[in-house]
Amino acid sequence: MSQLKNDRFIRALLKQPVDRTPVWMMRQAGRYLPEYREIRSRAGDFLTLCQTPELACEVTLQPLRRYAFDAAILFSDILTIPDAMGQGLYFSEGEGPKFRKVIRNAADVEALPELNISKDLGYVTDAVSLIRSELNGSVPLIGFSGSPWTLATYMIEGGGSRDFRIAKQFMYDNPEAMHLLLEKLAAAVTDYLNAQIEAGAQVVQIFDTWGGILSTGAYEEFSLAYMEKIARNLHKEKDGLPIPLIIFTKNGGLWLERIAASGCHCVGLDWTINIGVARDRIGDKVALQGNMDPSILYASPQRIRTEVEGILKDYGTGTGHVFNLGHGITPGVNPDHVSTFVDCVHELSEQYHL
Repeated sequence: MSQLKNDRFIRALLKQPVDRTPVWMMRQAGRYLPEYREIRSRAGDFLTLCQTPELACEVTLQPLRRYAFDAAILFSDILTIPDAMGQGLYFSEGEGPKFRKVIRNAADVEALPELNISKDLGYVTDAVSLIRSELNGSVPLIGFSGSPWTLATYMIEGGGSRDFRIAKQFMYDNPEAMHLLLEKLAAAVTDYLNAQIEAGAQVVQIFDTWGGILSTGAYEEFSLAYMEKIARNLHKEKDGLPIPLIIFTKNGGLWLERIAASGCHCVGLDWTINIGVARDRIGDKVALQGNMDPSILYASPQRIRTEVEGILKDYGTGTGHVFNLGHGITPGVNPDHVSTFVDCVHELSEQYHL
């Protein structure tokens, strides 16, 4: 990893020796940081922040100025692809993302356009290039996308959901239309992630946020199969260096072995499974990422330290662990507690890499 001053993160993903466990944090650029809130207020709205490369770059870099994270993650949103397909993404204050158009039948799916990434999502790849340049080799840059299944749920429900009744009904009543939708989304995600890789992303992650709402059979058919297809078609290297893939299915603990066999380099874990148990089940096939409960960051610094210590001990010695939260950090966390978290990971993990 000669291009990088700190290649600890990529080395761990590839199960190569590291001096200490690398750490980054989902949603590490976000509302818990006062400097993020200031720039978000200046931008006027969230989508403007995402769609202006200079602002997305600034927000991506903010947490790296405060904390010794071992990676940067592109500041963007998982719903950029449906928005580019004409679904009309918007954000209601306090309600999360919504779409002006929803999918209700096979004709709606067939009408979806094929994306031209450079034309339709060029603002994302421009941001990736700018961030990569500004990082100047300090740490690797992570690109990402939502999984086809997760994107489909939002496109059918028209936003978030408590029970995903409409999306599941569509899946069970119209499996052919659902598969067509997932095929279109898988092709778009593949092109999107490959474009991010070409623009400078050194690692990519698929966020399968809603895979865990499915039964085992439905998960394999409607979620995992499409992530496997993406994994097969992603660029495997750039400039002679490997591009690792992380797959994160929230509530996916039932299916770790299948996810590990999907073609990814690393399985992301939420906090509902013990990381030592996950390592025992997966063996040395792939790396593991996770998996502290984000709510621990509301606790005292000593309690955070104890939790970090416990997760490191449960994983045990050797490489292949990327420390992260089991989901994204929430807005009310004290930024000083993040310092405790990051510093404890680095300090306490050295003994596991002697």
